[in-house]
Amino acid sequence: MKLPIIKHLQKNNSAEKMQHTIDVLESFTEHRSVKEEEMDVVGELVTNLAGAIEMNKLVEEGMSEKDAANTFAKRVLGSIDQ
Repeated sequence: MKLPIIKHLQKNNSAEKMQHTIDVLESFTEHRSVKEEEMDVVGELVTNLAGAIEMNKLVEEGMSEKDAANTFAKRVLGSIDQ
């Protein structure tokens, strides 16, 4: 997860567009010829896209981009600590 990338994705893409991208990437991983290294890259991409979708929701609810990024980061770190 890279917060600067997540912020960039959130600012420049709609949630719908990012969800479609996640769907395509998940479909890609289902093919038997996908290698472990490719799976790692796709996993990182999906994580960043999902984070951007979450941040997008927070911004749409009226939160500033900075607060949305902080809230999202705290949520992720909180789930890791548990």
